[in-house]
Amino acid sequence: MSNAPLMPMATAVWLVENTSLTFRQISEFCKLHEVEIQGIADGEVAKGIVGYNPIIAGQLSREEIALSSEDSNRPLKLLVNEIEIDNKNKKLKKYIPLSKRQDKPDSALWLLKQHSILKDSQIAKLVGITKNSVTAIRNKSYWNYNNLSPKDPVAMGLFTQKDLIETIEKAERRIIREKKEKEKEKEGLNK
Repeated sequence: MSNAPLMPMATAVWLVENTSLTFRQISEFCKLHEVEIQGIADGEVAKGIVGYNPIIAGQLSREEIALSSEDSNRPLKLLVNEIEIDNKNKKLKKYIPLSKRQDKPDSALWLLKQHSILKDSQIAKLVGITKNSVTAIRNKSYWNYNNLSPKDPVAMGLFTQKDLIETIEKAERRIIREKKEKEKEKEGLNK
């Protein structure tokens, strides 16, 4: 038994008004009682419901309606769009308990002291706080700066050692790239 179309009553209204299908075919397709379809045709049921076009919705094809209109014993077949959603590539945000959320600024301070090559945006992404908060911690203007104590975020489980190493390597590549660009600029000025 196939699924019912989206908005079955509105779909039935459209099919009654726009096709020569039998009440039985429409009732079987929309998973409604045949008496309800009769009531729609008589204007007693579904008053004020705007018809919903199943062709535009991708639930029926014109060919399907034509084939079933020619053969009153042929049931309509619902078109099912099976779309596979791939979520392998999506990184899942890890839930951080309330008790550990207050450790985020401490972790940001630790990263600023231990790995000064990291940009504020990289630290913010790793720890899971805003870039503005990281910048405020770096500038010692964070609202609770005096109460912060540097804590290793890997040891606290905010992210993995692998995440940290990848971020540090990315920062090192950026620094090398920036040095090369500065050298090129100096060569360009000296010519």
